[in-house]
Amino acid sequence: MRKFMAQIFTVALAAAMLAGCGSGGSGSAGTPAETTEKAAEGESTASESSGDFTMIVGHAQPEGNPRFISMEKFAKDVEERTEGHVKVTVYGNGQLGTEKEMLEQVVQGTVQGMRGGQFDFSPRLLMFTAPFLTNTRAEVSALLQSDLAKSVCAEAEKSTGTVIINLCDAGGYRQFSNNTRPLTKPEDLKGLKMRTNGMKTIDLTFQQLGANTVSIPYADLYMGLKTGVADGQENPWVNVVGMKFYEVQKYFTAVNYQFHPDPFYVNAQWWNSLPESYREILSDCAAEMGAYNDQLIDENSEAAREQIIASGAEVYDPSEEELQAFKDAVTPVYEKMVQEGICSKEEMEEMIEIVANAKE
Repeated sequence: MRKFMAQIFTVALAAAMLAGCGSGGSGSAGTPAETTEKAAEGESTASESSGDFTMIVGHAQPEGNPRFISMEKFAKDVEERTEGHVKVTVYGNGQLGTEKEMLEQVVQGTVQGMRGGQFDFSPRLLMFTAPFLTNTRAEVSALLQSDLAKSVCAEAEKSTGTVIINLCDAGGYRQFSNNTRPLTKPEDLKGLKMRTNGMKTIDLTFQQLGANTVSIPYADLYMGLKTGVADGQENPWVNVVGMKFYEVQKYFTAVNYQFHPDPFYVNAQWWNSLPESYREILSDCAAEMGAYNDQLIDENSEAAREQIIASGAEVYDPSEEELQAFKDAVTPVYEKMVQEGICSKEEMEEMIEIVANAKE
């Protein structure tokens, strides 16, 4: 927390200096303490009449990851299109804490936004993570842009005080890996300690396959795998490369079993304080950011996979019959998701229909 507040203070102080040097500014920039408080609340560090706003956004991915790159684009686009009146500062690589901690900060209004597959406060988003629900980018896009997705996102403001201004892909299709043996059939996962991020659908999937689950924060996963706290994990190729998990994992299986939505949470009070024209600009920039993010994932996934192979790790590609065995083994997860209240039976059927009607 001391590290976070130091970062907030640095951003606020820089904003105060800019306000003090600007021509035609009215009023004092205030004391450093007052400036810090305003920045933390997302208020202008100049006079309120200037229409200036500070937006601090956090996420967990390292430099080079599609989320990191697309968030930098968002910050640049917003500043340009608002002519500098909305200043976005992005802290990646978990600088502001874990994804759960960052989302808590957004809910509290300490920071204005975060991006990441964190669904503790919006568990209904988990419905889109049903195992083997989709097979293509077109199907993923159809789901995330559907009326059902918009309805689920709208629920967030009522329940958490956040607004989800974009929903894109968190990294591409997710694969299995471990240090014990190649995973060529469902039975191979029995008894393995597989890391999860606490997401219910990951837990249900691994448990259905006979694995034991252990929850490890994303930032701690490398050491958790290296020290044997977990035998294996699941992540997209781009995440595996970005976090260098291939250094501590020997066997990978290309199952494409799940994708994760990547919600962009924004504090609702701060969002609603923006002029409508700024909200429109941020919404447009967020939509472009999401499309760019998904493009980067598609462009980088195969290269990331090849980098993993080049590192000496083994990548196994199941045959159609072997992949179907994995799909059949986790079929009961769909019914369990309904029982757990993640979605209704009707919503599950609606998702399946959306996917079936998706056009390439």
